[in-house]
Amino acid sequence: MKNNKFGLRGALFAVVLPLLAILHIVAGCALIYGVHGFDALIISLTVASYFLITALIWLLVGLLSRGKREHQIKKGPVLGNVMYDKINFANEPAFICDQSHKIVWSNRFASNELGVKKVLGANINSIFPYEFTDETISKKARSIRVDLNAQTYLVEETKIDTLSEVYYLLYLRNLTRQAELEQLQRDKEKIVAYVVADNLDALLQYEQENYRETAAKVEKIIRSWVESVNGIIKEYEKDKYIAIFNMEDLDKFIGDNFSLLDTVRDIRFGSGSIPVTLSIGVAKNAEASLSEKEKLAHMALDMALQRGGDQAVVKLEEEVLFFGGRTNAVQKRTKVRARVVANELVGRISKASNVIIMGHAYPDYDAIGASVGIARLAKFCGAKVNIVTNFRDINVKKMLKHFEDIDEYKNVFVDSSKGLDLVKADTLLVIVDVNNANMFESKDIAKMVDDIIIIDHHRQTAEFQKEPIISYIETSASSASEIVSEILEQALHLTSPLQVEANALYAGILLDTKHFTKGAGTKTHAAAMYLRDNGASYENVQDLFKSNIQDYKKEASFGEKIEIYRNCMAIALNPHGKDASDRIMAAKVADNLLGLEDVSASFVLVQIDNVVHISARSNGTINVQLILEKLNGGGRYDAAGAQVKGTSVADTLFTLKEAIDEYINPEV
Repeated sequence: MKNNKFGLRGALFAVVLPLLAILHIVAGCALIYGVHGFDALIISLTVASYFLITALIWLLVGLLSRGKREHQIKKGPVLGNVMYDKINFANEPAFICDQSHKIVWSNRFASNELGVKKVLGANINSIFPYEFTDETISKKARSIRVDLNAQTYLVEETKIDTLSEVYYLLYLRNLTRQAELEQLQRDKEKIVAYVVADNLDALLQYEQENYRETAAKVEKIIRSWVESVNGIIKEYEKDKYIAIFNMEDLDKFIGDNFSLLDTVRDIRFGSGSIPVTLSIGVAKNAEASLSEKEKLAHMALDMALQRGGDQAVVKLEEEVLFFGGRTNAVQKRTKVRARVVANELVGRISKASNVIIMGHAYPDYDAIGASVGIARLAKFCGAKVNIVTNFRDINVKKMLKHFEDIDEYKNVFVDSSKGLDLVKADTLLVIVDVNNANMFESKDIAKMVDDIIIIDHHRQTAEFQKEPIISYIETSASSASEIVSEILEQALHLTSPLQVEANALYAGILLDTKHFTKGAGTKTHAAAMYLRDNGASYENVQDLFKSNIQDYKKEASFGEKIEIYRNCMAIALNPHGKDASDRIMAAKVADNLLGLEDVSASFVLVQIDNVVHISARSNGTINVQLILEKLNGGGRYDAAGAQVKGTSVADTLFTLKEAIDEYINPEV
């Protein structure tokens, strides 16, 4: 402002002084030439006015141009000084590099902060690894995180194009403290967990007098587990708890594979033979609210229970982690739930325009039998029904021979292509004997239908891609056919299934129980009795289980490559399978291998085209389902399977052995 005033005063003097001089000259000339009085005054004023106007115009132009020049001149030095002081005296490192990435300037803090003696002339990559952008960006910054000297920095890069050269301004912001605060906030994020003693009620069937003592012991262990990390726990129902603790504590629990499960499993009841087991559901999602975490934790608990209990399920943002699951599920369900599901099924089927039923790919008699049972329920409700299956499968071919002369089943069985054409806006899809979307008979149909019902006896291996309106998963059941038989018994009050339908369901139970020698409980025999009352018998379905001479030879060929792994697991290979009959034979071989001395589990691998099929069986001491989950398979505790695509038998065998090793030594 001082400079502006001085410039204006100088300009005024520059105008006034010449003007006065001109007036004196004009007046003197007038006197010399004899111009007197009023005329002399007029002449003087006219000349003075002309010069005054001209001078004022030049003054205005001068002031405007001077102000503009002053602004242009002052903007550079002032802005430059501010920016220089900002960067040079900042408490964070700053560098200017040329096109060859050599440092041509650095601020005072750079060498002290980074501990580098020689900075100027050094290549920036000799101080910290950094890649410059190749894009032609002028005065546009980008940010990259780098770790240096146990510190985390955010490098803000600005590429500056001058008339002669290109320079890079690198400004390093220390984010270590911010990262520490973010980690601290993450560690203190609250976690919601549900903990349920899932089989304590079974104690009442064995030793009622010991129930209170055992329940109190379990509760003490659970409370000590939560209180050890300064969490809080409340019992909301008998033997059911909800707990809240920090995320850093959940990381500890994950690190020790939820050892709480093993601690509680050491408690025995019923003559010391039955272990107490827990089911735990946890939600780990930093973005979710506390109420949302509670809902997610309850969903995780449901998944743990559906998988048979004795395990912890941790639901993350994009995946689900499973821990435990090393004991077989105890058959403890009642017909109450079957009645509730049956009523709900009848209501849903009655409202649908049509019903589509399907099982898993490469269907067995259990999947086919359960599909036929649901078809009977749909016909009872008066709904149009179709079963999607693979007509080329040998199991399907054998079973369909029993339905050739049944008028009600003409055009009921369709392939997946026809099934897609049957999908409508209000179609109901019922999926049986499978819950993993990767193993559906038709993934495309499952994606197109909104209303899905799942009925299965296999442990759930992953979250549902589309949440079903009804999910009836009973891992303690021997088969899906057993579950469907219970539903029919509750729903068909005034009618009965056809004999051919009862036979199909009976065949499914026979298959999965190995003719009632394995995994058959009281509910299994009750379902079989219901089916026999409606005409089912072994004589009617025995042709389904017969083998021909070719199958017998194939079974013998598997014996040529048998390996005993880990002293207790038999593994057989067939690298050159030809068709579905080899896959079926692999399942039979897996059953037979359990008859070998000291063999607790068996795995049979057969390659058909570009898919390696694995059939696994266990005598009940090893959870083969957990092992095959590592290969994206699934099943039950003592019977599981997997299909590995795009690989060889040798590579699959290597992966299988890794999964077995991890199962036996989970901490390694």
